[in-house]
Amino acid sequence: MALSMYQASVPRFVNILNNLSAILDKAEAHATAKKIDLAVLLSARLFPDMLPLSRQVQIACDGAKGAAARLAGLPVPPLEDNEKTVEELKARIAKTIAIVESVTAAQIDGSEEREIVLKIGDQNLTFKGTQYLFGFAIPNFYFHVTTAYNILRHSGVDVGKRDFIGNP
Repeated sequence: MALSMYQASVPRFVNILNNLSAILDKAEAHATAKKIDLAVLLSARLFPDMLPLSRQVQIACDGAKGAAARLAGLPVPPLEDNEKTVEELKARIAKTIAIVESVTAAQIDGSEEREIVLKIGDQNLTFKGTQYLFGFAIPNFYFHVTTAYNILRHSGVDVGKRDFIGNP
């Protein structure tokens, strides 16, 4: 049996988003134990020109829900980027998971040749479904989740590879 577009997207996004939520739990526990203001962790960056932890989580969520919706030929549900706490970021992850899981295999499978157009800045990028999923959506999603993980790891949060991968 061939790997379907649905199998390559929805379950993977959901798995990693659940892991990201659990990593945020560890960040909160770390901040409490070390008496660190959580706002410091949420605004942490790996380098001054990079986005902070909170924005990395938001973009990862946007990537997952956007990919599921676009592959299904649906409008991308908007979420405001106004989270200021770990609880709010975890709620965003939960909302994103619900959005992603609401898209069915029947809606996504067969989207290999669907035209996907993304507006990034003043430029339109056009993809076929397969190219979009494997060449843009998945790498972009993992980039932002990995960056969030790395910010926390760099900040001393006790997370490891198993936390990132979870139960695949």
